[in-house]
Amino acid sequence: MLEGLPPHRPTHLLRLLTHEAAARSMTDLLGEVFDPTETAVAAFEAEDGQTWRLEAYFSEAPDEEIIRDLIRPIVGDAADEAVFETIDQQDWVRASLEGLKPVRAGRFLVHGAHDREKIRPNDLPIEIEAALAFGTGHHGTTLGCLRALVDELKRGRPAHVLDVGTGTGILAFAAAKALRAPVLAGDLDPEAVWTAKGNARLNGLTPFLRLYEGPGVRHALANRPRRFDIVFANILARPLKRLAPSLTAVVADDGVLILSGLIERDVPGVLSTYRHRGFHLVRHGLIEGWATLVLRRGGAAPRPIV
Repeated sequence: MLEGLPPHRPTHLLRLLTHEAAARSMTDLLGEVFDPTETAVAAFEAEDGQTWRLEAYFSEAPDEEIIRDLIRPIVGDAADEAVFETIDQQDWVRASLEGLKPVRAGRFLVHGAHDREKIRPNDLPIEIEAALAFGTGHHGTTLGCLRALVDELKRGRPAHVLDVGTGTGILAFAAAKALRAPVLAGDLDPEAVWTAKGNARLNGLTPFLRLYEGPGVRHALANRPRRFDIVFANILARPLKRLAPSLTAVVADDGVLILSGLIERDVPGVLSTYRHRGFHLVRHGLIEGWATLVLRRGGAAPRPIV
């Protein structure tokens, strides 16, 4: 589980081993207290199946005592065992490289330069620079969206695709590779837009990628009612709820909205929000605890699990 958007260049890290309930509570707490664009908090189950590891990444040095006081009501004296570390940027790049395992969905293969030999003759490869790859380790969201795209491409050829919160650009690149047509992508973070531009050059997709900087669809290129056949939004539950009116407005009558960045407990609330905007669930995928929702405009419909 993850709260917050991963900082592009984290400088400090908090680590703490605890149990599941405490890890989840601290993830929620720290995610609420700190700016989600500058801090990312994650909790993972350890190999023993009992211990949970809490990790929080910060874009600048945190006040250690304040954080210990924040989590003390949850973990008691174990708050004093929390370890704060400085992240060396070379180590960060190396860790990013090691964590960037290839992701395959149909013909799509997302990989680092170190895995180029794994590209097959008919693949549509997408290479991501390791130093810019923070977040690509959360493959459940990326893979879920890529699988949804594969399914949609079997149903037809979309004319207009929009990727909201594009980050490194993976989903936009996949659509552009498959369609060999321009794809629109945006992000509120200027560094993410810069990163996506660099990755587009690396993949030879600059002619097919139109990028904008702004929140949601708040840009003249994106704010076009009922225009897009596919709209990706691989972000988090709270911004997905907040953006529901504007995201649903730009989906074409026969288009799909592909949402991810959700853990399973987020799904009912997000579905309820979009149901009120006239969208129903078509498919619901779950990979490594991360949910991907495919929604269409219209009334109730069967909800198969994929």
